[in-house]
Amino acid sequence: MVDLFVDRVLVKNNTEQDELDTEREIVTRLQNRILMLFFASAESETCQQFAPTLHDFFKQLTDEFYVERAAQLVLLYISLDQSEDQLENFLKELPKKSLFLAYEDPYRRELESMFNVKEVPTVVVLRPDCSILIPNAVEEIIQLGPDCYRNWHEAAELIDRNFLMKEDFEDKSMRSFSDPIRRLKYKVEDEKKNKKKNKKKKKQGR
Repeated sequence: MVDLFVDRVLVKNNTEQDELDTEREIVTRLQNRILMLFFASAESETCQQFAPTLHDFFKQLTDEFYVERAAQLVLLYISLDQSEDQLENFLKELPKKSLFLAYEDPYRRELESMFNVKEVPTVVVLRPDCSILIPNAVEEIIQLGPDCYRNWHEAAELIDRNFLMKEDFEDKSMRSFSDPIRRLKYKVEDEKKNKKKNKKKKKQGR
């Protein structure tokens, strides 16, 4: 997904509205993460109603109050507003950790066309390789809440698999996400040992 935004400027939704304007900054922020492109407009009543749900969804997955470690998730607001004032007002409804494209950036409309956005709100979920995971996740977010991230995490095949919600740590019976990796490691090591044993037996049998 980094390729989508190289040579672009992403803005942080904080008080200073800091800019990510170098390739290194953008790569650091986006690499190996699931990206949510949130297409919306302050004029839309449906967008206004959905914004608090999205805010809570993102916060519960990235705020250390809710999780031991933040999810590999980035929220990028693609404004389809009719004025900069509308954009600025709508940003107040979004998480401070989210990003956005500036109103004067024409790339907003290019992305709208690229992802064939026909309605707002739309949340396009992208894998780290820029392929579309979900064309519009609005209903899934409303119905499942943070639980749907688990499905995205598995489907996106992220490298880091250490994301766990707090209740998972309380459930000691739950297996670690790294278990399959460890089992594979041990399986490979066992196979190597068996091969060495077989070679020794063959030499002794000569």
